Amino acid sequence: MSNPNPSPDGLNGAEQPFVTHLVELRDRLIRVVFAIGIAFIALAIYPSPSALYDLLAMPLVEHLPKGATLIATNPISPFMVPIKVTMLAAFMLALPVVLYQIWAFVAPGLYQHEKRLVLPLIVSSTLLFFLGVSFCYFFVFGKVFTFIQEFAPKSITAAPDIEAYLSFVLNMFIAFGAAFEVPVVLVILVRMGMVSIEKLRDFRSYFIVIAFVIAAVVTPPDVVSQLALAIPMCLLYEVGIVAAGLFVKHTKAPDQDEPSAS
Repeated sequence: MSNPNPSPDGLNGAEQPFVTHLVELRDRLIRVVFAIGIAFIALAIYPSPSALYDLLAMPLVEHLPKGATLIATNPISPFMVPIKVTMLAAFMLALPVVLYQIWAFVAPGLYQHEKRLVLPLIVSSTLLFFLGVSFCYFFVFGKVFTFIQEFAPKSITAAPDIEAYLSFVLNMFIAFGAAFEVPVVLVILVRMGMVSIEKLRDFRSYFIVIAFVIAAVVTPPDVVSQLALAIPMCLLYEVGIVAAGLFVKHTKAPDQDEPSAS
């Protein structure tokens, strides 16, 4: 039987909230795009796309033979590659705004104990990702490029392509940023009841093997970068076990707590 009192806009009670969520999602996406655009314009003015790429390329340039430079094999690479770097930097600069918009969108639908879990996870996952990227840039790149230059024959003059270097950097940043998320993944798995802390402790030796296999697959074929990825993953696994116990203890739903003695 049809509704005798349809809403003026033709939407029933079930559809109206869905449309409202879509409108809110659209508004928050616009704010995210606007924040990234403002950051891009600011970075384009200072320090400029070329300066940002020079900063990104510094770990490699410092280890090239004297007089060697990066090259561009594509005619538009000298323009497009710095623009891509600026877009990446703009996104990372605007990341707090992006995360806030995500949090503001999902928070109204969460219970209080869920909010105590989600917000720390968002903040910690962001910090861990930046920590992984920073570790890769400031420590791993220098060690890897030094090892490569010492291993390379003297008859070879290195002249890396700027697009190939950007691709290498992005792959390494993603690998190390994702690897540093191990504690967050463990917390989520334990909190969802998919695995227990005791199981994680028992799985420790297997994870060490998995960490070295992952490091061998996603990093260049040198011992330095593989150890630099595998060892932090193993250490962060231990951190994740401790963090999972703390999160489960402090984010229980009220009905999960043991009833107090009468």
